Amino acid sequence: MKILFIVLDGLGDENIPAFKNKTPLEAAKTPNLDKLAKNSLIGLLKPDHQGAIPTSEEGHSLLFGYDIFKYPLKRGIFEAMGLGIPLKKEDIALRGNFVIVDEKKNILDRRAGRIEKTEPLIKALSKIKIKGVKIIIKKGPEHRFVLILRAKGLSWKVTDSDPFYQTLGSKVLKIKGHKKTAAVLNEFSEKAFEVLKNYPANYILLRGASSLSNIPVFKEKYNLKASCIAGKPLYKGIAKVLGMKIIELKKATGKINTDLKEKFQAAEKELIEKDFVFLHIKATDSLAEDGNYLGKKEFIEKIDSYIKPLKNTLLVVTSDHSTCSLLKRHCLELIPFLIYPGKGKFQSFSEKECSKGKIIKQIDFLKLVIDLSQNKKR
Repeated sequence: MKILFIVLDGLGDENIPAFKNKTPLEAAKTPNLDKLAKNSLIGLLKPDHQGAIPTSEEGHSLLFGYDIFKYPLKRGIFEAMGLGIPLKKEDIALRGNFVIVDEKKNILDRRAGRIEKTEPLIKALSKIKIKGVKIIIKKGPEHRFVLILRAKGLSWKVTDSDPFYQTLGSKVLKIKGHKKTAAVLNEFSEKAFEVLKNYPANYILLRGASSLSNIPVFKEKYNLKASCIAGKPLYKGIAKVLGMKIIELKKATGKINTDLKEKFQAAEKELIEKDFVFLHIKATDSLAEDGNYLGKKEFIEKIDSYIKPLKNTLLVVTSDHSTCSLLKRHCLELIPFLIYPGKGKFQSFSEKECSKGKIIKQIDFLKLVIDLSQNKKR
């Protein structure tokens, strides 16, 4: 069987008092998913992570069966690849956020209101010079950008200035680790604080330093021809690094108004020639990060209207991590999953019902999926 692998970013959540202590998924009306659950294998995935909470890049790496402690691929390289930046072997790539801080560099808004028009800020940062280092900056979606350092003697082995996934703190961190690289990044950050002082976003956060790596591609690892349908550069970048074909869609922006119909139609089309289609949907995560649990519930209902069984296809619905709407961040809740068809008689697709099913490590999940697609007993 072919595999349609749907990742609803940040799907899992915590109990919400306004939903009578149900999660957004539990509170949502999902007749299609609930119907599938009656003949599916469902359960929960146990995430892994290197910092305080899971990141998107870690979650996707694990979903695809790649050990995050073995391969040094982090956010920077994935974002750079997703934006189509030509990279050299010695380049160090980092993901950046435009943020708002106070005079003591306490973070007031780590997404600067999800600011869209960052071209003037990118232009200002591009004027920063550091001796002996070529600096490349490219705009990403909303508040995001990519920073590339090009020089000899640099290393990806540095910490983040973004405390969000490391300490859960609110004060910008000094970057530590490889001496030369950390010094360059801290100098760049200080200069950024000066040049951005009169802009809507007045500082930056940097994370996920990484470089090109000889990671085995998806086709070599699993002998499956794969495609990716996603809106954001990060997920396209992950797919590119793994050698998946990227399907570009006109309306697949990763925002709340993403054209889900176009995405699902493209997935069906790709399954004609491909063995594995990775379909990523972002807004479930973004809404939870903004504390909009009602919007998350309603968006899950919208997604449900497009979920249907496909001939000769194993349908998989899961997530890279959970995102808790009251905390407004990624969290450690276990991750719900559904595999259809499968042996199960469950009443619905929800965290509570999934807790009655199979509980496995996230890194082992794709092996289970592939075995089931090949009719191997698990």
